[in-house]
Amino acid sequence: MAIQWFPGHMNKAKKQIAETMAKVDMVIEVLDARLPRITTNPLINELRLHRQRPTLKILNKADLADPNVTAAWVQHFRQEPDSAVITLDEAGKLRDTAKVLALCKQLVPHRIGGEKPVRAMILGVPNVGKSTLINALAKRKLARVADTPGVTQSQQRIELPEGTILVDTPGMMWPKIASNNDGYKLALSGTIGRNAFDAVDVAWYAMGWMALHYPTVIASRYRLPDINEPGDVLFEQAARALGCMLPGNRIDAQKAAERILTDFRAATLGRISLERPDDSMDMQLHEPEDAGQAPLDLEPDDSAP
Repeated sequence: MAIQWFPGHMNKAKKQIAETMAKVDMVIEVLDARLPRITTNPLINELRLHRQRPTLKILNKADLADPNVTAAWVQHFRQEPDSAVITLDEAGKLRDTAKVLALCKQLVPHRIGGEKPVRAMILGVPNVGKSTLINALAKRKLARVADTPGVTQSQQRIELPEGTILVDTPGMMWPKIASNNDGYKLALSGTIGRNAFDAVDVAWYAMGWMALHYPTVIASRYRLPDINEPGDVLFEQAARALGCMLPGNRIDAQKAAERILTDFRAATLGRISLERPDDSMDMQLHEPEDAGQAPLDLEPDDSAP
């Protein structure tokens, strides 16, 4: 099943971001460390490059991701021009805010000083942890935090204690997800709205994918006798192991699916990354489809940073 999710408020957010991009000095893009490429919004990247704005990529939720894979992503992003990268986890947000702000100032040194504070737009897909980071940077609760996508729906200007100005934006997707593989992973990570996918389909996918890449993890957790079975068979075995049953010895597929998705999102299964920089993890299951996106209508830059 193809998964797509682009609620109406996101189309409005896209237009606002395009307008505001001309008025800021840089972009802070918050990515999910478990799937940094897939959570990189191509619309944001195109706008940023058009405006020639440097970017700080924050690999958030690093405590949920495979540390070896995250290290590979850090090296990958360090090779990109006009950019910097840092990893963050829930425990380190308050501790590492100074590092985040220092990197911002390094990327736009011409904006350092009392009369020229750094103006940064903070962006990311829904439910990537952007609001929690903003509250840590501001040292007070300004952004609403929830474990569901689509909570923030309007822009907010925030002046941080040390002078940096943040423009908070709604979590934004793009009109068409490039491949079925990407859609399933976005749903598995909690980025996609719950009404846009079938939890059973995503759980089947997750079982088949993890059997390829983290077989011992799910074999132990769900007591699987043969990890080489197809994803739907592994799903049924996991459902029985979890006790998700209905009368007549039938499995409760919906309940089992929700349990498996929760296990992944809460890191009950351990630290798992859903992609590597070379994308080899993706290609073993699905070939990407043509994204079919129309080019953005970009106006010339009339700002003077």
